[in-house]
Amino acid sequence: MDEYRQAIAPEAPRTLENTGALYVYNNYIFINEQKEGIHIVDNTDPENPTPIAFLKIPGNFNMGIRNNLLYADNFVDLVVMDISDPLDVKFAGRTENVFDSYQFYQDLGYLVYYEESEETVELSCSDLNFGNDFFWMNDGRLVFDAAFSNNAEALSPNVSFDQGGNSIGQAGSLARFSIIDKYLYSISEYDLRIFDLEDPVAAELASTVNIGWGIETIFPYQDNLFIGADHGMYIYDNSDPLNPTQLSLFTHARACDPVYVQGNTAYVTLRDGTECEGFDNQLDVVDITDLSNPKLLASHQMSNPHGLSIRDENLYLCDGRFGFKVYDVSDWRLISSRQLAHVPGFSAFDVITVNGKDLAIVIGEDGLYQFDISDPADPVRLSVLSTGSR
Repeated sequence: MDEYRQAIAPEAPRTLENTGALYVYNNYIFINEQKEGIHIVDNTDPENPTPIAFLKIPGNFNMGIRNNLLYADNFVDLVVMDISDPLDVKFAGRTENVFDSYQFYQDLGYLVYYEESEETVELSCSDLNFGNDFFWMNDGRLVFDAAFSNNAEALSPNVSFDQGGNSIGQAGSLARFSIIDKYLYSISEYDLRIFDLEDPVAAELASTVNIGWGIETIFPYQDNLFIGADHGMYIYDNSDPLNPTQLSLFTHARACDPVYVQGNTAYVTLRDGTECEGFDNQLDVVDITDLSNPKLLASHQMSNPHGLSIRDENLYLCDGRFGFKVYDVSDWRLISSRQLAHVPGFSAFDVITVNGKDLAIVIGEDGLYQFDISDPADPVRLSVLSTGSR
């Protein structure tokens, strides 16, 4: 880890390759390059987005921004970067050993990734591993059944201000980091970790809340946290920022689960073809008037729904390889029959509708797409930053 615990300095812009989380702050877009770092794009003119720098942060998947400080995971550490001048980003701080997503070996360090190889393994019906989806071989290799090992997908304005007067940005619906007032919330596969940012460049891990396995996304709304899991949506009361308390769990069939909340309604997408092993492609509309007793209003069939955003009475939906879609959600009973627009021809997995602008920013395997949504029924493509392989 000593090789990685160095001051992080900005590098020249890179081509997008394996895009992940999306974040918007001021007139800049921040795009995670999975396991590699963060692209910074000047989006002053959405018709001409300009990559200006790349932050090489090994092991990075998540980010959040508060008061010109960018917080990002760096394997097991949390690092802080001063982005007051995005053209001259400066390393500001590091909190070590606060994430435990990697297995530690005393003599070797952290196991951070596997080198994949394809191999057919024939087992006797009497073998102890027969019928298992994955298992370890005696020589230390990890073997996955091909039907089980679907590739996991990424993990979702003008500057806005929270109630504490802090400038914060916008994350997509697939986000695993969220900043509220002076606290950074981070989810792992099974818990919620809360960092106190009282000293903004020396974040302190102040609290850990065990939630349960299969946690995927976090969406803050008013004084509550809506946490998407592969088996449902958890609702937490966050009036005490260091001690969120569970109010309820809305369960559904096993499937990957981003959440977006507006008013007394939660919108939950479920999709197949993922490591969540789900077989449903649908949008669930949930009544959360009583946070302790969420109720399913309707389920609408979709193609392969991923990230989503709500603006006014319109749903902006990333539908995987089927592209980008817009629905009228003014009547929860009729959403699937009220598709306003469909932009096919590219893969989309998360979207941000930018506060104060008629702008939708969409990220996917093919790159970064931007649309003028002044007419929701006719999104106009403004620009594309394509991935290098496409």
